[in-house]
Amino acid sequence: MKKSRGRTGRKRRRKHLQGFMDGVNCSHKPEYIKLKKWLKDRGFEDSNLRPAEFWETGRGLMATKALQAGDLIISLPEKCLLTTGTVLSSCLGGYIGKWKPPVSPLVALCTFLIAEKHAGGKSPWKPYLDVLPKAYTCPVCLEHEVINLLPEPLKKKAQEQRMRIQELFESSKAFFSSLQPLFAENTGTIFNYSALEWAWCTVNTRTIYMKHPQRERFSLEPDVYALAPYLDLLNHSPNVQVKAAFNEQRRSYEIRTNSQCKKYEEVFICYGPHDNQRLLLEYGFVARDNPHSSVYVSPDTLLKYFSPLDKQRKAKVSILKDHDFLENLTFGWDGPSWRLLTALKLLSLGADEFACWRRTLLGDVISATNEQQALSTATKICHFLIDETQHVLLQISQLKRDKENLQKHLALVEMLRSEDLKILQKSAEILCNLTMAT
Repeated sequence: MKKSRGRTGRKRRRKHLQGFMDGVNCSHKPEYIKLKKWLKDRGFEDSNLRPAEFWETGRGLMATKALQAGDLIISLPEKCLLTTGTVLSSCLGGYIGKWKPPVSPLVALCTFLIAEKHAGGKSPWKPYLDVLPKAYTCPVCLEHEVINLLPEPLKKKAQEQRMRIQELFESSKAFFSSLQPLFAENTGTIFNYSALEWAWCTVNTRTIYMKHPQRERFSLEPDVYALAPYLDLLNHSPNVQVKAAFNEQRRSYEIRTNSQCKKYEEVFICYGPHDNQRLLLEYGFVARDNPHSSVYVSPDTLLKYFSPLDKQRKAKVSILKDHDFLENLTFGWDGPSWRLLTALKLLSLGADEFACWRRTLLGDVISATNEQQALSTATKICHFLIDETQHVLLQISQLKRDKENLQKHLALVEMLRSEDLKILQKSAEILCNLTMAT
């Protein structure tokens, strides 16, 4: 008896563990029941997917059956999509039509999301709004001290992104005020900065690309957004391939998988071949072991390894700038990029070799000394970045102990920096082998 009970217990434990790894089914939750009913009323039928909570990725969609390459993952009817057409056919349409200069498609969508969220139970879009994130983890939503822990190039982009939203808010205030007749409360309290930030993040992180005809009522910015309820629960993986497009005949947005997926596994789509800095900037997450990821070398870091006494230094920097060789210099899983090594070779040219700079940019070998010097400098930069990354990781672990409220955001930056460290350590190994070979 004991033996069989032990075996059953092991089986149960295994099953429990398997369920934990596969994901926990969430389709019984009221918000998903309401969302599925709302979608069904708009013509959506689905038997391939169900909402689930996953250990690694959080909320996502689970396959209810095994999927083969070429299978249709999801087909979402046009009626379910939220586009600028939806906005224009709402009570906001007349106000948008009259407003000069015209608002952008992005502002129109943000305005609609804020207005519908404010309407609460009266909004026909409530079942969708209820499953949208209440808060986002894009850099624009991060605290200043967390932003400071980001790698320099990403920190700069995050600050630019925040400025863009602030400018958007300032330039939209008058338009928001014009909507006062639609609301009992003051529009200033409804359309405040945090409401716009939430709406902007919703559009930026969740829209699918869908080209719409240019409408006179909007500014000339491209109208390429569509929010896709339920479909937007699909998480990103850099290791899958999908075909996604609007099917004109069936008037629905369709995604087909190019890879297999087992029953009860998470179904992934690919947002594009983005590195982790781009994923964090645009979507607010980081992908583990991302093959597209790399660590950027800023121009300041690059140039501090070259003597200011070099008479040709100024000319060399000018050449790199003119030929766009000061940006996008990286270390990747396969070591220093060709662009980084080329920039280093040019900066390492001796006085008697400087006339050959054009050949350097074309990838020619100028001399053994030049090659060795470039590899040596790449190694120094790589080790400097390893030290810097380890120092930041130490800062993060201290902050995690002290700042309970920043745990989630710090964990995100910690993952980004840990992934960077893996890439840099791999690059250091490759550089060591290259140096020994030369």
